[in-house]
Amino acid sequence: MAKILVLYYSSWGHVMQMAEAVAEGATSAGAGVTVKRVPELVPHEIAEKSGYLLDQPYPVAEPGELTDYDAVIVGTPTRYGVMCSQMKNFWDQTGGLWASGALVGKVGAVFTSTGTQHGGQETTITSTQVMLLHQGFVIVGLPYSFQGLTKMDEITGGSPYGASTLAAADGSRQPSANELEGARFQGRHVAEIAAKLCA
Repeated sequence: MAKILVLYYSSWGHVMQMAEAVAEGATSAGAGVTVKRVPELVPHEIAEKSGYLLDQPYPVAEPGELTDYDAVIVGTPTRYGVMCSQMKNFWDQTGGLWASGALVGKVGAVFTSTGTQHGGQETTITSTQVMLLHQGFVIVGLPYSFQGLTKMDEITGGSPYGASTLAAADGSRQPSANELEGARFQGRHVAEIAAKLCA
């Protein structure tokens, strides 16, 4: 059984909802799945004033535990077209893992959320994939066998690089059924590939 970590950061809950869908998909493929988040860097009083979702049900991950998993699926909101500083800070602490090659050969995937339709979903995912490649991960995206990528009758996130959602600039839009199904598909796809590599 492949062991998968869904590692996310979420300010207002959109990425957390996607992380839960990714975990559902991976679990449906028979993987052992753990969902964890990276630490918050914004001072508590500012996060509170900004309406951040501070009471999230998942524990905080430690960089050293990445070695415990066969696959890591990273969920990060977009900040100016790249991963958020909270996620970057977490991975900046993995230099020792990089130096020892501890993550080489593990499966990696990325999903994201943006405030607008063209807010950098693809650049966030691909730039995060570049970081995973430096660590030696085998990258998995969201293939076009997920039919939801070809939907033209609604505004929706998702690309061959990974699942995504649109939150609206004020955070009012929640992940759609199609976006959540894309996240489940990606989680299942990662789990299936990780299982084959483990075998």
